[in-house]
Amino acid sequence: MSFPWANEYKPSHPFMQWMDDRLPLPRLVFNSVGAGYPVPRNLNYFWNFGFLAALCLIVQIVTGIVMAMHYAANTAVAFDTIEMTVRDVNWGWMMRYAHANGASMFFIVIYVHIFRGFYYGSYKAPREMVWLLGVVIFLLMMATAFMGYVLPWGQMSFWGAKVITGLFGAIPFVGEPLQQWLLGGFAPDNAALNRFFSLHYLLPFVILGVVILHIWALHIPGSSNPTGVEVKAESDTVPFYPYYVAKDGWFIGVFAIVFSLMLFYFPNSLGHPDNYIPANPMSTPAHIVPEWYFWPFYAILRAFTQDFFFIPAKLMGVLAMFGAILVWFFLPWLDKSPVRSGSYRPLYKKFFWFGLIPAMAVLFYCGGAAAAEPYVMISQLAALYYFAHFLIVLPIVSAIEKPLPLPYSITESVLGTDEAAQLAPSGSV
Repeated sequence: MSFPWANEYKPSHPFMQWMDDRLPLPRLVFNSVGAGYPVPRNLNYFWNFGFLAALCLIVQIVTGIVMAMHYAANTAVAFDTIEMTVRDVNWGWMMRYAHANGASMFFIVIYVHIFRGFYYGSYKAPREMVWLLGVVIFLLMMATAFMGYVLPWGQMSFWGAKVITGLFGAIPFVGEPLQQWLLGGFAPDNAALNRFFSLHYLLPFVILGVVILHIWALHIPGSSNPTGVEVKAESDTVPFYPYYVAKDGWFIGVFAIVFSLMLFYFPNSLGHPDNYIPANPMSTPAHIVPEWYFWPFYAILRAFTQDFFFIPAKLMGVLAMFGAILVWFFLPWLDKSPVRSGSYRPLYKKFFWFGLIPAMAVLFYCGGAAAAEPYVMISQLAALYYFAHFLIVLPIVSAIEKPLPLPYSITESVLGTDEAAQLAPSGSV
């Protein structure tokens, strides 16, 4: 974000001057997360989750590299190598549980980050590319997490891989060849485990690359804010350092306490008991269920129980499951309201808090429940509203609602009447 009042990096030390002339890395850091990056002064704690997500990604990469040092992608020993790492490797238990629970914490952070974007209209112009790259990151996370869940080669790992890869078989004509290509055979075995391990190791670095693009795209228009009003004057901003560095640091401390409590006292609370049993292709678990962060999309998949003319129910479920995420790509064009923030959109706010949030909560619950009534019917109703919210409710609401008056500037929304901002030229952004 470039403003005329932004500080410029001027190194004083001769070495830093030499470095900045030849490799402007200090200038890049200064302009990205330092005093040279002006940020809206009214950001609330929901804006800390972006920085927290980057921290979670680093934790996953570091712990994943350590785990890979002791893991063998072979169905005969994969389960035992995980147990050996936990029991015999120095601090191996911490690496294993930090990686497993770190994935859950990562998804919690990302879900809050995404729904903050829904509420505050972070997908609206001029930040469409920031949003689109964020959705790409989420899809890559889902793929990475699924492959990681297979690697321990427990009962849920094996049967989860069999069920999820079996969904590709529902695609007409190319489904079964695609499924065999993914698995390297007709069922999950050594070939599949090697492929999943290789991709699980690679994809976090792909995610890191997309995160860099995500941050780069963010720095062009600058951060959004809870009012949705663009920056108009210097009084609307504060330097990222020290203000938001301190705020992010405090929030990271709170996150570290919560993460540590889970890691040291409840390390297995989010894992399925059956996945602590070695994989057995001859014994099907009574209730096959993915990790909790897949539950809403798994509920949508299972919501389709009847064929529709010539379209099989399984195919409709697969299309709906992927469509539940792909619809996010079109939000910048589905929501035509000129007002970004849900705080100033009374009708949208009601549909968000009493429609979308309850529907997602129901899908989370039904995705982890048994595939039986009444959970199937409830998930059908919740899935129906979920798609209706984005494809019907959002466009209609954005066209008919009357938004509340917006503050003139960010400073006015924080401190009241802002004479400096009112006197600033209209083109000073």
